[in-house]
Amino acid sequence: MSRVGKKPVAIPAGVTAKVDGQKVAVKGGKGELSFVVPDDVEVTVDGSAIKVDPRFETKRARAMWGMSRAMINNLVAGVSKGFEKKLEITGVGYKAAVAGKNLQLSLGYSHEVVYPIPAGVLITTPKPTEIAISGIDKRQIGQIAAEIRSMRPPEPYKGKGVKYAGEFIFRKEGKKK
Repeated sequence: MSRVGKKPVAIPAGVTAKVDGQKVAVKGGKGELSFVVPDDVEVTVDGSAIKVDPRFETKRARAMWGMSRAMINNLVAGVSKGFEKKLEITGVGYKAAVAGKNLQLSLGYSHEVVYPIPAGVLITTPKPTEIAISGIDKRQIGQIAAEIRSMRPPEPYKGKGVKYAGEFIFRKEGKKK
């Protein structure tokens, strides 16, 4: 039994949810998101909550039950509060700046790396060594943060690179002379 799927998703004030077959659409103050639920799961709106139930007693149905509930919860949280990920840049001369609709990164390469900012996402640089990514779609925010981090992942010897805020980098000692 899914422990995640059992709990209904509460709909806060100012957010409306609509179920049309297998499509769940959520509209709030920050925008509108939708998600197509797998056929193994049934979704119903009960007043101020969205209830998710499996249609069958199979292993796949139970897996999709918890996943669907979590996705719907992310939709509701996104349109009401939004999501944010922060990245930190460590290294001499490593920096980031937003120029128009692009994020320009100096990461120790012979050229600047230019990352185009997608629509619906806000990227800011409070300091040249910090990047804040915010928006309503949790999956998209995480994907963008992972793409920026992959441009120069943190290395274990000096700790240089792009890392998530609060991420611990296990440091290695290096060779002895």
